[in-house]
Amino acid sequence: MSEASQSYSKRRSQPEQQAPPVQRLRVRYAKRGPARFTSHRDFSRAFERALRRAGVPMAYSSGFSPHPRISYANASPTSAATEAEYLEIGLSEACDPQRVLTALNEVLPPGLRILEVWEAEGTSLPDRLTGSAWIIDLGPVDRHELEGAVAELLATDSLLVTRMTKNGLREFDIRSAVVELGIIDDSPVGTAQLRLISLHQTPLVRPDDVVKALRQLRPSLASDRPPLLNRLMQGTLTGEGVGATLLDPLTGAARRPW
Repeated sequence: MSEASQSYSKRRSQPEQQAPPVQRLRVRYAKRGPARFTSHRDFSRAFERALRRAGVPMAYSSGFSPHPRISYANASPTSAATEAEYLEIGLSEACDPQRVLTALNEVLPPGLRILEVWEAEGTSLPDRLTGSAWIIDLGPVDRHELEGAVAELLATDSLLVTRMTKNGLREFDIRSAVVELGIIDDSPVGTAQLRLISLHQTPLVRPDDVVKALRQLRPSLASDRPPLLNRLMQGTLTGEGVGATLLDPLTGAARRPW
């Protein structure tokens, strides 16, 4: 092997090592309005572009293809609005979290909004996200039938639904993930809304899985209109049923989502 080839081979086998992050920030963001239809990949691209435009000093991974240190946690389904999505970023120099928040909001596209930025500390972010609170808008449905379906679901110990996944059609039990489920009394005229607190488990039960289960129990609830989903909160789940609360993953404060 020639000297030039040996030198090239050495460079390829020893990629540049990046310095570890000086600071880690945890971010809560929202997807509102038409932005609810952005996929996780779409958001990732928009967020990385915003980081560059805002001049946030990102730390990068080591290797042949360094990328900014961003960790996403439990992204919501595409088409779901949300006030409680989380990620963590690693920075190459320390920054004021509130300045990072303001700079990002100045360059993010409409419908994507940074709500809180905190310096990371304590347990990992995914470990703090064990439950979610949702509002599910079903549109115009028979209230009596919906009440019956909710009561049946809560009274059963197991309820199987199927969903198409990347590995094919899969059947799983949704009942153990439903911590609280009820009809919102002051729903807008002409529609019915549910409140749901769900436990994060494997496989992850989504709110549209719960709607599917209700429609299995009462076929009269079936509709061509997909449910409108809005995640209000994520956090560490404590308690059960109507006594369930979520601990805010950034502050640790306990609160009910409604």
